[in-house]
Amino acid sequence: MSSIPAPQMEQRRTPAGAVVMLILGSLLTLLGLPLLTGGIAATGVAAVQGSDGFFTAPTTLFSTDTYAITTPESDEFSGDRSVPQLPFDVGEIRIRAEGDQPLFIGIASQRDLDAYLADVQYTEVTNVEYAPFEADYRDVPGTSAPADPTREDFWVESSSGSGTQEVRWAIQPGDWAVVVMNEDGSAGVSATVQAGFRSDLLAPIGIGILLSGLVLLAIGIPLLIVGAMGIGRSLPPSGSAPTGTAAFGMTAPGAAALPSVAPPSGGTTQLADVPPAVAPPPTGDRRSPVRLIGRVEDGNLSRWLWLVKWVLAIPHYLVLALLWIAFLITTIVAGFAILFTGRYPRSLFEFNVGVLRWSWRVGFYAYSALGTDRYPPFTLASADYPADLEVDYPEHLSNGLVLVKWWLLAIPHYLVLAALAGGAVVWPMFWPGVRVFGDWVPAATGTVSALGILVLVAAVVLLFTGRYGSGLADLVIGINRWAYRVAAYAALMRDEYPPFRLDQGPDEPVRPLQPTGPRQGEVLH
Repeated sequence: MSSIPAPQMEQRRTPAGAVVMLILGSLLTLLGLPLLTGGIAATGVAAVQGSDGFFTAPTTLFSTDTYAITTPESDEFSGDRSVPQLPFDVGEIRIRAEGDQPLFIGIASQRDLDAYLADVQYTEVTNVEYAPFEADYRDVPGTSAPADPTREDFWVESSSGSGTQEVRWAIQPGDWAVVVMNEDGSAGVSATVQAGFRSDLLAPIGIGILLSGLVLLAIGIPLLIVGAMGIGRSLPPSGSAPTGTAAFGMTAPGAAALPSVAPPSGGTTQLADVPPAVAPPPTGDRRSPVRLIGRVEDGNLSRWLWLVKWVLAIPHYLVLALLWIAFLITTIVAGFAILFTGRYPRSLFEFNVGVLRWSWRVGFYAYSALGTDRYPPFTLASADYPADLEVDYPEHLSNGLVLVKWWLLAIPHYLVLAALAGGAVVWPMFWPGVRVFGDWVPAATGTVSALGILVLVAAVVLLFTGRYGSGLADLVIGINRWAYRVAAYAALMRDEYPPFRLDQGPDEPVRPLQPTGPRQGEVLH
């Protein structure tokens, strides 16, 4: 066999300017996206509100045997009625009430209302839930009946009589309260009450927030894309041998270039002598275009370090938060490029592969596998580390598939991975909840995945025996391998549909190449 020289990869540092642009662009985008969303929501609400419209709560029945129903006390303001009127319209509240007998609705300062209801038994509504309806009450004891509310002059707004009563009040600073009573001040109040709110400030506030978000995104997204392209151009092509060059202009801890493979004296280099990341597959074999490696360092793992890895990995989580923002934006940009040209911009491709690779290394160290105690390097490039990820660059991608494969075609895989991995292996930064051994558990549901259970079992076994177990390690890596294949497909990196297959083991399997000739019964035309 002829000699196969080991590839000599040029070690290039990422320009510092690209790193700065990526960080600044990610931060501006991180601020701009919620502002844009909030601005759209606020302007939409203002449009629906209209000039005389109110946002109203459902009409609710409140009933008590006491003399009055009031809103809860508040300590936020002083309750001083001498506070001057505001020079602008903060908002207006509207209270409507209707009962079987004539009612009184009044708004007053909390201080005046407390003096009026001193030694009067009344009911304070402390909390209201509408879906389903549930109200919490607090009865304040007393022995006296209140004076006729219609004869008091401390009300800032009031209404009384039969039928539906309504009060409107322009909100002002102070400690205010609303009371609903019978018009004659008698005990036993029963009324259907509806509260509403409107504000002329919603439109200008919404427009201001919207414009702020647009400005931040207009600056942040181009910086992010240019920075990602600069970093991507400095990375070795995915699938090549690791060079030990860090993506951010630093040499990763422990990273080193693969040694060149020199042939024996007077001989030639055999295929088996070439490092696995470099060697081409044997003739008649094929390898997956998405290759995940995870070599669990069983026997060299600490019994207890996994208990604190969530703390140790925080620096990586912070960096990955910015990288995943960039990943999402660059994937959208790449999608448009594929749609019109059929090609994935190479620099963005290498950057996004690097983000997946970094995420996998951190997951392998932390709670997606607990496979090593070696701290992950801060790099997007391949490094001397027991976990790695490679994706072959496609020379051409389908223009049409880009519109459907990331959501429609990938749905079957999403359903399977929801049970296997809980959706947290690849998307660790944007899942609201808590991380539990590889499973990012949504706080609202508390679901547990198969991967989370397996890693928890591995952690407990490791704690008591100091061993991981090869069978358990193979299964954990297999689930992660499935998840990252789907991630690469959903991120538009490949058109090959991910197999519904749990390829276990530390290294990517090489499978026999299927015959390309006609199947039995097929007729060639």
